[in-house]
Amino acid sequence: MAEKTSDTLDLRRAPPILHSMTQTALIVAHGAPADPAPAQVALEALATTVAGLLPGWRIAGATLAAPDALEEALAACPGALIYPFFMAEGWFTRTALPRRLTAAGATGLHQLPAFGTDPRLTDLVARAALQGAEAAGLTPKTTTLLLAAHGGKASPASAQATQALAARLAQRGDFAAIRVGFLEQEPFLADAARGLGAALCLPLFALRAGHLARDVPQALRDAGFTCPLLPAIGEHPDTPALIARALGAVQLPGRKALQSAGSVSILEAPSRSRQ
Repeated sequence: MAEKTSDTLDLRRAPPILHSMTQTALIVAHGAPADPAPAQVALEALATTVAGLLPGWRIAGATLAAPDALEEALAACPGALIYPFFMAEGWFTRTALPRRLTAAGATGLHQLPAFGTDPRLTDLVARAALQGAEAAGLTPKTTTLLLAAHGGKASPASAQATQALAARLAQRGDFAAIRVGFLEQEPFLADAARGLGAALCLPLFALRAGHLARDVPQALRDAGFTCPLLPAIGEHPDTPALIARALGAVQLPGRKALQSAGSVSILEAPSRSRQ
């Protein structure tokens, strides 16, 4: 007889979580150096949504690209938890961000793992892809899911995180195939997107900045890819809940743990029945 697993992870059933004495957090993203304002506005809106899921918390957002945004947010949120809204742990999270924090005099802050390393991201990506397929009238079992990611020659972090995510999605078996394409390394997106038949592309980016607004669509055009291009995973409506869950679950020495994080809940991807 089939046994169904719950589709909802409710924080009221989660282990004890942090109740910060300051209850402040700062979400930090890379942004777009050529045009920093739109990404900064988008990140501030995300921070506001996350704050609405964590009553009593003050959440700010700052991109590294927007002039003085990080420094001003740190001044407004002393002692904040730092949440890196990046798709992988790499140079930006391990070097650039800590360096900027130190330069701003913000030492001793707790930095969480990057957004792209959250164990719940697989379910979020699967859910976004399945929703996109349904909206486009595609049957997942006969559709290829193409993951578009940044990649990079200087560091393997982005590629490794993307390939690991692709492997987990393939294990789920929701789609006929999972393909990966990068902007800055092989396999390049323009090559990976060729000749796929029924497909849809999900960009593994945090914000709609330069790469997603310009480079991803151009690569798909170069490939003759005319299938649906979904919004960035960081723009999915369930992303704020994932971030709120990560912030609420932090436990630090000397800080009181609670049994609940108020109204925050994360909807998991549809579960397959188990025999």
